[in-house]
Amino acid sequence: MSDLVSKNLNMLFGDTVHALKDVSFTLKKGELLTVLGPSGCGKTTLLNIIAGFLNPTSGTISLDEKDINGPGVERGMVFQQGALFEWLTVSQNVDFGLRMRKENPQKSKKLVNEWLEIVGLQGFGDTPTYQLSGGMQQRVALARCLINDPDLILMDEPLGALDALTREKMQSLVLKIWKETGKTIVLITHSVEEALLLGERLFVMAPRPGRIHKEYTLPFASMGLQKDLRSIKNNKKFVTTREEILSMIWDMEEEIMGKEN
Repeated sequence: MSDLVSKNLNMLFGDTVHALKDVSFTLKKGELLTVLGPSGCGKTTLLNIIAGFLNPTSGTISLDEKDINGPGVERGMVFQQGALFEWLTVSQNVDFGLRMRKENPQKSKKLVNEWLEIVGLQGFGDTPTYQLSGGMQQRVALARCLINDPDLILMDEPLGALDALTREKMQSLVLKIWKETGKTIVLITHSVEEALLLGERLFVMAPRPGRIHKEYTLPFASMGLQKDLRSIKNNKKFVTTREEILSMIWDMEEEIMGKEN
């Protein structure tokens, strides 16, 4: 089982910034976790530690019982802006990792076509990436991550720069890929609605020091596989939970402003 296990994770920056304090959780294979909270709550720091870009000050984090000490092929990352090579074609971006590993070109081409179809970009393989819209570029970024078959997919505000309609379509695509691949996903977002729609589990983090303030287990991601996402937003439990979390984050922001003044 490729469980992600965090035990008493702490991250200090200098003597004054306690970015994470005693963060402990177990994320089982195939779960979709969303993480949100006010600025400075440590959510991006946590994602960077899971990715292996940062080493924690103390505590441990492991995937499949192996400590994470740096980046690895078993973890794939999707960034907010895609981080694509815009001078390459769509296909060249998607198969970049396979080419670096010197995989069989014919096998790679077949995989690329399969993933372009899954993310709705069939026929765009030879298109220069810079010609694509923001939403289409994020589809390329998803395909580039998933073609390498990571156990764990990490998403850092992957839909934050998109317009509302494109964002909703991409949210549905994330749910579809989660269901069809069985991948474990950790997604950071500033949007309470997005966290509720996509998170099978949801962590609300609090700042100073950064910590898990409250955890939710939610039905909306599974509902989103069968229902229109807009209809779910009108669900009574969805509305109640959204307002509860918004009030929680608002209170945190008020406390932060009070401390600063």
